[in-house]
Amino acid sequence: MDTDGWEVLKQAAELERRGQAFALATVVWRQGPSSSQQGARAIITAEGELHGWIGGACAEPTVIREAQQVISGGTPRLVLLGSPEQFGAAIPEGITVVPISCQSEGALEVYIEPVVPAPHLVIVGRSPMAHTLADLARALRWHTDLVAGEDFTAAAAGPASMIVVATQGHGDEEAVEQAIAARPAYLGLVGSRRRGAAVLGYLADRGLPADQLGLVHVPAGLDLGHITHQEIAVAILAELVQLRASGALAGAAGAAPARQAEPAEATDPVCGMTVAATGASRPLAHDGVTYYFCSTSCRRKFELDPAAYATRETRC
Repeated sequence: MDTDGWEVLKQAAELERRGQAFALATVVWRQGPSSSQQGARAIITAEGELHGWIGGACAEPTVIREAQQVISGGTPRLVLLGSPEQFGAAIPEGITVVPISCQSEGALEVYIEPVVPAPHLVIVGRSPMAHTLADLARALRWHTDLVAGEDFTAAAAGPASMIVVATQGHGDEEAVEQAIAARPAYLGLVGSRRRGAAVLGYLADRGLPADQLGLVHVPAGLDLGHITHQEIAVAILAELVQLRASGALAGAAGAAPARQAEPAEATDPVCGMTVAATGASRPLAHDGVTYYFCSTSCRRKFELDPAAYATRETRC
């Protein structure tokens, strides 16, 4: 692997550490001439940012679009990019074929896999229930931190974290105040509703906004009645799993990724390639219709003879 490939993997590790979902695209086969090489890698974020090199102007927007769908769906895919005439009927089952019309007449096969970081759970407290909850979460391979109440600060968590305050009377107010400051994807307080109301009332008197206090789950976990501390731990973990699976914790690392809005697309009227309907695709207005192009060459051909291409469908 070349130096650039290692840099991409370093960036991937950093995104994973920060709890950010992304896709890793790898060129597994190429047919020259092509600007990419076998083994080339790139990272694509859910917002469509690309880091690395996966191919030129023809391949890049297609890979970004496919990667965003992979992140959204959570399922990897093998994508074959090129002209249909290059492959004929010899396409293995399970491969997504995306026709592109590059002037180089090259082709690429790209494996795109989603990378969803492990959920981050911060448990504040040292009670037997807190230890049980930590053990259960680690059995699910969640990234789990068990922190004593007096050692906990907002810096221990972030927007992608889930926090369970289980200090159980030992500095509950201070721990919840620090947890609120972290703005986590989930914040639960272990205790009765009466105790929870007292803690939140105290924090309200200290000036904490009502909308932030309203996000605190009290009591944390599914309501299973009077149960043991081991069962409380199970009830809390069950609630977190349920919320993540439903998408209610979309900000949390490892949560079911939110569906991205499908980007607007258009068909290059010259070569027929699918392109993003954005300013990056060299838009050109003609007779009240905006056309988009994969390259300056296609745009130039259109400009020289609009009548030859303007009747073609432009939207996908």
